[in-house]
Amino acid sequence: MNSRERLLAALNHQQPDRVPVDFGSTAVTGIHVSVVTRLRRAVLGDGDYRVKVIEPYQMLGEVDEELRKALGIDVIGIAPRKTLFGFENKNFKPFTMFDGTEVLVPENFNTTADTNGDLLIYPEGDTAVPPSGRMPKGGHFFDSIIRQAPIDDDKLDPADNCEEFGPLSDADLSYYQRSIDRLSTQTDAGIMLTMPGTAFGDIALVPAPWMKHPKGIRDVEEWYISTISRKDYVRKVFEAQCEIALKNIQKLINLFGNRIHATFLTGTDFGTQRGPFISVKAYRDLFKPFHKQVNDLIHQNTMWKTFIHSCGSVFQLVPDFIEAGFDILNPVQCSAAQMDPVELKRRFGKDVTFWGGGVDTQHTLAFASAEEVYREVRRRVDIFNEGGGFVFDTIHNIQANTPTENILALFRALQDSAG
Repeated sequence: MNSRERLLAALNHQQPDRVPVDFGSTAVTGIHVSVVTRLRRAVLGDGDYRVKVIEPYQMLGEVDEELRKALGIDVIGIAPRKTLFGFENKNFKPFTMFDGTEVLVPENFNTTADTNGDLLIYPEGDTAVPPSGRMPKGGHFFDSIIRQAPIDDDKLDPADNCEEFGPLSDADLSYYQRSIDRLSTQTDAGIMLTMPGTAFGDIALVPAPWMKHPKGIRDVEEWYISTISRKDYVRKVFEAQCEIALKNIQKLINLFGNRIHATFLTGTDFGTQRGPFISVKAYRDLFKPFHKQVNDLIHQNTMWKTFIHSCGSVFQLVPDFIEAGFDILNPVQCSAAQMDPVELKRRFGKDVTFWGGGVDTQHTLAFASAEEVYREVRRRVDIFNEGGGFVFDTIHNIQANTPTENILALFRALQDSAG
């Protein structure tokens, strides 16, 4: 099988020739740029190569075509035209990380240092407005800076939390057209689309770090409180967001046809380490109706598989994810309560594809020995890949402090599992 055939087999719950592998197709299945740099040098031996930062919020590095083929990675992503800080990935320039890694960043990746030595980054690269992200001195990625105006409940307008949503522009559609024409004809990879505007309540997006002066409820804590105390407000936001999203999805369906194979719809987290973040009832009431509308439109018009990302313990919610129409569950956080891989595969393996869960990034990959990484990867492939329905990825992104020898052990285990 080539990469595209391998992915399609897995997504259709057929046994592929080996487990398909994803690193880098989405903002939740990536690798920190420092790790990509070290990995590329170890595998390809190019010590002077500067890796591009393609997701500046988490500082994820580009897995380029040469590295993808060398490592046996099967999936390529189509990201939104603009990054989380509101600028495009183009006209790259040199940048040096706190750990000394020399990388490339987009031209409007503009930073200043505060009195503590923290790096501040700006929406659309405009240093004349307040910064929207902070990388602590010595850190590896950015945190959003909360820019919340005082809230007056009598004047709250759901439209203020929807100002970032709108019809896809001609520039957006042209970008998507160029991307799919190139990837569908010049590679044999499976293709993942990150869908714009369908992540209802994703807390990484609520602060709107790409906007210069966001209005509405933009504080993380205040937003979570609002899902209970201002439920009608949140529902109106979701209704308006969904109306726009459905129109944009139809445009992309018309543009892509079946040339993409999966689409990342939402990264809203519903789980914690110990259990669900919200009740099943709350999910059914506030989120599921909108998830179902989006999934129904896609499934009625395409062969795309739809991807939900939720960290933590979501075992109790998976039946509702399936009823809402999701085909793929990520990141499959097996270290969380009730997320035993054997039980997940037994209960839900015929209904969803597990995309992730391949090795624990909280403990094993970053802190265990290379031998322990190897053994865990082999175990997870044996469990999840039986009968298809599994795309290998780690549990969320590979972080900057991960030893290179452990990453190499991961890929060695994948190679051996194919034999």
